[in-house]
Amino acid sequence: MASVAKGGPQAKAGIGAISAYVPGKSGPKTGKVYKLSSNESPFGPSPKAILAYANAAGHGLSVYPDGQAKSLREAIAQRFNLKFENIVCGGTGSDELLQLLAHAYLAKGDEAIYCQHGFLVYPIVIATNDATSVVAPEHNYKADVGEILSRVTTATKMVYLANPNNPTGTYLTIAEIKRLHQGLPSHVVLVLDGAYAEYVLADDYDAGVALVENSSNVVMTRTFSKIYGLAGVRIGWAYCPPEIADVLNRIRGPFNVSLPALAAGTAAMQDVEFIEQAVAHNAKWLPWLSAEIRKLGLVVTPSVANFVLIHFESSNKAEAADAFLTAQNIILRRVSAYGLPAALRLTVGSEEANRAVISALRDFMA
Repeated sequence: MASVAKGGPQAKAGIGAISAYVPGKSGPKTGKVYKLSSNESPFGPSPKAILAYANAAGHGLSVYPDGQAKSLREAIAQRFNLKFENIVCGGTGSDELLQLLAHAYLAKGDEAIYCQHGFLVYPIVIATNDATSVVAPEHNYKADVGEILSRVTTATKMVYLANPNNPTGTYLTIAEIKRLHQGLPSHVVLVLDGAYAEYVLADDYDAGVALVENSSNVVMTRTFSKIYGLAGVRIGWAYCPPEIADVLNRIRGPFNVSLPALAAGTAAMQDVEFIEQAVAHNAKWLPWLSAEIRKLGLVVTPSVANFVLIHFESSNKAEAADAFLTAQNIILRRVSAYGLPAALRLTVGSEEANRAVISALRDFMA
């Protein structure tokens, strides 16, 4: 529970019960560290994005940024053939947009659904707005449309769905997403969190653009923190029906994306060749890591993102593996908070990092 001075300000009921989000650890500050705990890109940002950021920082820090994020929204619209006016940008990755949606559409007495191993930010933003979280069970570490729809009530106002999901790496096909949408009442907002969408090469996957454009209650969120390598800059965006875009623009901060972030994001979005290289690297090493880990006798959940979920025989074994790897400056992500105490999440890294983690896991299992 949150500590509050006697007689001092009191936070809203329920705030003290929220479990704060804990990011992946960074490991020791000395020696070479392979940080594979936060799904960061091994390529980092595009050199063009770095240059744009530096130029903006050198010449514009005393000036307010464009409050409409026009250049960034134009770059996104052009890259994905979207409607410029339906794009809303956020200043803390896609997290701010998930929060804004909750602020706008959830209140006391409302319910919001997310899946069993869903992103930990969902229950935080739901509780912050006095709404009630409803958790839909997963099967084989994958969201289940039937389980979600069976939990819809008259109080349901929102469904958060990460597709693909973190930390499992599993996804719902576009057919399953359409079935989910068709089963929801028109007043329920379906939030398709596509933080890892750029990595997915499956033919039956779709991030949801057409659903957004052909409905009034679907929102797609995306981030620059993953494949674009701009996690430290914190930019995200949402594609919304016009009415929802209008609502989010009314309640977001007036200058919620910094000037250097706008410059970096615009340049990163335009550097298509750099992103294609990152996709190709992931397409090569994701199956290689999965196959090598399975050779060690460990179970890996099939993933379409830039990480794999490794299952050990017990939570003690996972903890021991984590300690063993950390001692060698190889940092993975414990996912106990996601209800997976016997698993570790491994980000696809550079070739050197990928080979290092397999070698270390081989030593551990031996």
